[in-house]
Amino acid sequence: MERIWLDSYSEGTPHDVDPDTYPSLAALVDETFARFPDRPAFESMGVRITFAELDRLAKDFAGFLTSTAGLVAGDRVALMMPNVLQYPVALVGALRAGLVVVNTNPLYTARELRHQLADSGARAIVVLENF
Repeated sequence: MERIWLDSYSEGTPHDVDPDTYPSLAALVDETFARFPDRPAFESMGVRITFAELDRLAKDFAGFLTSTAGLVAGDRVALMMPNVLQYPVALVGALRAGLVVVNTNPLYTARELRHQLADSGARAIVVLENF
């Protein structure tokens, strides 16, 4: 197969990635936070958070998930959020807590959501208040 998309890669961007470089997605995230603490991680609606801020917020959320919400490693947690800054906090926090993330469309009807939650076995759901 001709990989024509490689022509649009920026100089220095590798064409292939070794999937065995990191043992988990959480390990990749941890290294990124350590290497780039002061760089912007995400920006939305005029608000920017750095990797260090995301790291702190995600650790706090991971602690909430395990201590207050009572989830344990291997449990599934549904994230029902649009593209907002709270999403990466919830995602990284859940990964740090050893949870399995189930992404859920915030536009699902009640019937669709009920089916996905039952099918996935999610023990908890994180919902943006507006939804």
